[in-house]
Amino acid sequence: MRLGIDLGGTKIEAVLMDAQGDLLHRERVPTPSHSYEAILETIGQLVRKLERAFAVSANIGIGTPGSLSAETGLMRNSNTLCLNGRPLQRDLEKVLGRELRLANDANCFALSEATDGAAEGAESVFGAILGTGVGGGLVFRSQLLSGGNGIAGEWGHNRLSETDEQRLCYCGRRDCIETHLCGAGLLQTYRQFGGTLTSVPELVAAAERGDGVSCRSLEHYCHDLARALAQVINIFDPEVIVLGGGLSNIPCLYQRVPELWMHWVFSDHCRTQLRANRFGDSSGVRGAARLWP
Repeated sequence: MRLGIDLGGTKIEAVLMDAQGDLLHRERVPTPSHSYEAILETIGQLVRKLERAFAVSANIGIGTPGSLSAETGLMRNSNTLCLNGRPLQRDLEKVLGRELRLANDANCFALSEATDGAAEGAESVFGAILGTGVGGGLVFRSQLLSGGNGIAGEWGHNRLSETDEQRLCYCGRRDCIETHLCGAGLLQTYRQFGGTLTSVPELVAAAERGDGVSCRSLEHYCHDLARALAQVINIFDPEVIVLGGGLSNIPCLYQRVPELWMHWVFSDHCRTQLRANRFGDSSGVRGAARLWP
């Protein structure tokens, strides 16, 4: 039996998965993101509750924002700031009394979608998260690629080229891809064009009604996304790119972005397919469970 945990900024989700990959149970609780110790306790309580209910002792995989440093074993690059600089895996292993496996949440998303999701059957897959933040994960021949530094797929903190803007990122750098392609980044672009709406769903709905500022903002977003994904294609050349996160629900991305990315792809053709995810916001937790074979 495998137990997956998705440690998100607003929720902690847990699933129990059997040997065939079928989900037996799913449960969500709010994330006490203000306190590292409270996060440890909440995960411990959730695991104990599920294991008692099903009378099992499961292999546990955890998807987290950020990643563990191979040098120190401490968390880094997490936008849940209380995790940074903490030995999350070691502390959770103490709380749970067993070895566990931990990976970046975007890596878990990519593994889920490559295994039995939207990219099932593809040899090479890039999973891109477009939400509160921007992350990515690489899967090749059904194996998650972590890289020598544990940061494979972290495209969100590369610089977005061909832009004069200098948006400040939480990581301390400027003009990261994340600052343009996250939800707040899209809304910032929209406001720069004169828009007054306050949420991405409102913006998308207005664009579908033909609102000029909303349409212009989405077209600008498609150009930025195409340019950023072209960098991934030029380096990893995946057969399939799967989008996740809240902005993956924008319908026009799947037609417009592949039309645009050939401006930057270093090839005379591009067979890479851009697909929407199959499992929605539960894809990451499924991938966390699949960290165990």
